[in-house]
Amino acid sequence: MAIATSNTSAPPIAPVTTQPPRYGAPLATVTTLFFMWGFLTCLNDILVPHLKSIFDLNYTRVMLIQFAFFGAYFIFSIPSAKVVDWIGYQRSMVVGLLTMGIGAFLFVPAASAPSYPLFLAALIVLAAGITCLQVAANPYVTVLGKPETASSRLNLTQAFNSLGTFLAPFFGGLFILTAAPDMNQVRALAPDALQAYRLHEAATVKMPYIGLGIALVILAIAIGSFKLPKIEHAQHQLGEKLNDSIWRHPNLIFGAIAIFVYVGAEVSIGSFLVNYFGQPEIGGLTEKVAASFVAFYWGGAMVGRFIGSALLQKVKTGGLLGICAVCAAALVAISMLTSGHVAMYSIILVGFFNSIMFPSIFTLGVAELGPLTGDGSGILIMAIVGGAIVPVAQGWIADHIGIHHAFFLPVICYLYILFFALSGSKPNSERYANP
Repeated sequence: MAIATSNTSAPPIAPVTTQPPRYGAPLATVTTLFFMWGFLTCLNDILVPHLKSIFDLNYTRVMLIQFAFFGAYFIFSIPSAKVVDWIGYQRSMVVGLLTMGIGAFLFVPAASAPSYPLFLAALIVLAAGITCLQVAANPYVTVLGKPETASSRLNLTQAFNSLGTFLAPFFGGLFILTAAPDMNQVRALAPDALQAYRLHEAATVKMPYIGLGIALVILAIAIGSFKLPKIEHAQHQLGEKLNDSIWRHPNLIFGAIAIFVYVGAEVSIGSFLVNYFGQPEIGGLTEKVAASFVAFYWGGAMVGRFIGSALLQKVKTGGLLGICAVCAAALVAISMLTSGHVAMYSIILVGFFNSIMFPSIFTLGVAELGPLTGDGSGILIMAIVGGAIVPVAQGWIADHIGIHHAFFLPVICYLYILFFALSGSKPNSERYANP
């Protein structure tokens, strides 16, 4: 009798495949933050001529706007890095947004006084929030994916930062700037009339900054409610011992200096453009018209970052950074040595070549830091203090030799960036590799 048998062999087990994590949604979420701090930072370029006329300031004193704003990076960057270690990247972004909101609301009492020191205090609080946001968001983008595409990713998100800087001058020109006053008539006003004039002119900043403050609070609530992925390998806890130090990474140190001079050069140029284009030998433009041209300076950076994001998929970051540094230095020199439309459009075109500099320097600076990425980010963001020091220095030079030829200072800054691109950006794995 035949015995029936059944096939009891187990079916083959399908191999387990691990899907790589998808970071598109978190990257898009964080990109909104880049837009907001770009928008608020560039509004300073509108505040400079506006407060200059309200309080009758010279170039050196009005550049205290940038000194107060970017000086906050120096004060708050290292504490912000510790906040990241303490509560993580996402919560640090929320803290930064809420602090920015408080700073925006402080413009209301500053305009109601009206008081130049109170405006500076509001800017410091606003910048403290942006510092915390930058310390958290920049390195978060660099580690949110493959290391070899970090520069491309950061350039893409920074392109939306530049979209904010492109739109801000139009916004500021429409809602903040008024018709340029005759300063001789203003100086002749009686004390009560002068106070009334300042009160009226300063009041134009209230509604724009109230609206921005509300938007920042809403954005903070939205970011806090999202579930963003944690990047454990790029973060360490407070008190955790590491067998490494940020001071053992020369690319970070040279990168911090490069960030210092880059932000200093970019902010110096942007801060002077409204007054520069108003010079008879350059453009003879009114403040409102000049503000629209400032938008093209920042718009060039936006276009350049979109293009740079694509190029950096195929081109080495250091090489492209070096090319941009040479072009920027040459264009500033051309503007100094010419007049009229050539001087105007050459300085505007500098914005295009500024485009990839910050994200590229930042990416090269934090390369191979691992768990020290947050601390390294704090050092690099602290170096943004260059935006406080270089514009004041250029303001002093402009008061003594004129605004036209004071631009030699940014040229020196771009030459250092060329050095960093060619040599200073090499990480330890390249610096000490066997030939």
